Amino acid sequence: MPNSSETDTFGFIVNDLSRIIRAEMDRRTGEAGLGLTTGEGRVLFNVRRAGPLRQTALAERLGIEAMTLSGLLDRLEGKGYVERQPDPADRRAKLVKLTDAGSAVVAQIEPIAAGIRSDAAQGIDPDDWQRLLAALRSARANLLASRTEAQSTESTAA
Repeated sequence: MPNSSETDTFGFIVNDLSRIIRAEMDRRTGEAGLGLTTGEGRVLFNVRRAGPLRQTALAERLGIEAMTLSGLLDRLEGKGYVERQPDPADRRAKLVKLTDAGSAVVAQIEPIAAGIRSDAAQGIDPDDWQRLLAALRSARANLLASRTEAQSTESTAA
């Protein structure tokens, strides 16, 4: 029988939190009648944050395959939340742009996301919460730097 502490490690906890947050987002947006998946919401928030950007850059930013993003964008475009337009710098590439309807649905999702963050932080001292966020940002930066360094080493060795 595995020791319970094996599931209290960094990776298990972060993965569990991610899974729980996605499920709670799906539940709450469903209750609100928004008809969006968490993946679709992530696309909308990232396009709003970055402004119009190439599909390839958006897929990279989200950490998903181009084909997965294409399916998400097809659904979001069908709902009128995003538009794909030719990139003036490279007409073969497509820019993803948030529509007014997309901005409106993001505005509806924001309080839902804030409620989940509030629930997660319940009973945690606000200063401790800020330290936790800072530590998680550092861990993310460390892992991204490690991945970049490994990819650089691989390409140099090839």
